[in-house]
Amino acid sequence: MEGQDSGDTKQSTADMTQFVQTLLQQMMGERINELEQSINDLRTEMGAEGSPSPLSTSKKPDEPKPDEGSA
Repeated sequence: MEGQDSGDTKQSTADMTQFVQTLLQQMMGERINELEQSINDLRTEMGAEGSPSPLSTSKKPDEPKPDEGSA
């Protein structure tokens, strides 16, 4: 009889593991979809404002300062 109990326990553990994996995949999939939607909303808002992205404004070509060139 103990052999059957051991088999049932292993099957229950396998079933629970599969259930948890499926549940986590569904939850992550939903979370990823929410994040993608948020990113798209932010892109739309930024495009509507017509402002350049922060990356393009922070990177300017190196220009000498007026004090540096005359010393």
